[in-house]
Amino acid sequence: MPRPTIFRQAALGLALWIAGAGAASAGSFAVSPVRATLSAQQPVGSLTVRNDGDEATVVQLEVVGWTQQQGGRDSYAPTKEILATPPIFTVPPGGMQTVRVGLRRAPDAQQELTYRLYLQEVPPPPKPGFQGMQVALRIGVPVFVAPPVPAKPVLRWQAARAPDGGSLRLTLTNSGNAHVQVANFRLALPGGAQPLATQDVAAYVLPGQSRDWSVKVSPLPAAGTTLGLAAQTDAGDAEATVVVER
Repeated sequence: MPRPTIFRQAALGLALWIAGAGAASAGSFAVSPVRATLSAQQPVGSLTVRNDGDEATVVQLEVVGWTQQQGGRDSYAPTKEILATPPIFTVPPGGMQTVRVGLRRAPDAQQELTYRLYLQEVPPPPKPGFQGMQVALRIGVPVFVAPPVPAKPVLRWQAARAPDGGSLRLTLTNSGNAHVQVANFRLALPGGAQPLATQDVAAYVLPGQSRDWSVKVSPLPAAGTTLGLAAQTDAGDAEATVVVER
């Protein structure tokens, strides 16, 4: 008899980009809120894990440091700077579990610190005769640590014609000292009633980092064309004017 295969699915809840709103849901359990923010004044936060399934769910916690590399690629590393408890727990059907998230270091003096808390389902042993596949669900919750100074993102948008001749490379640079999460953006000619392009992205740009998107536009604006950009972010609606580069 073939052995069952376990697939792991990342359910990051990125569509829920408003801080503290809603819950990230995956399979039989859900987590709320969808992010945690800590500080020197509030070094401990809490999340609620709810089991909406018909069977008990075992969940294991893992905390990692979260940085971004060139182009906005996420990078993770083990860390002991954040403590999440209990590290493993069972949630009965219809039950709830409170998870405590605590800061184990001083906040950075000038810049927001960023981590992710992963909640990983531990699947039960397959029942005798089972020949299908089990799905182990995984939810990643961002954890932000605010610095003692005022923190906010500072955004700069750029657009350039891509070598493929049919798209623009849109770049967002965050030179501030706090993250921004972009839900979507729209490009249009100044005064244009219809947008040239709209795109849902649900992406984070951490402090001091940049992220690129390839945007299909037809017809492709010539170099030097001025475009209006409107974006929805967790820091509020943003508007900017960008000049298309070569």
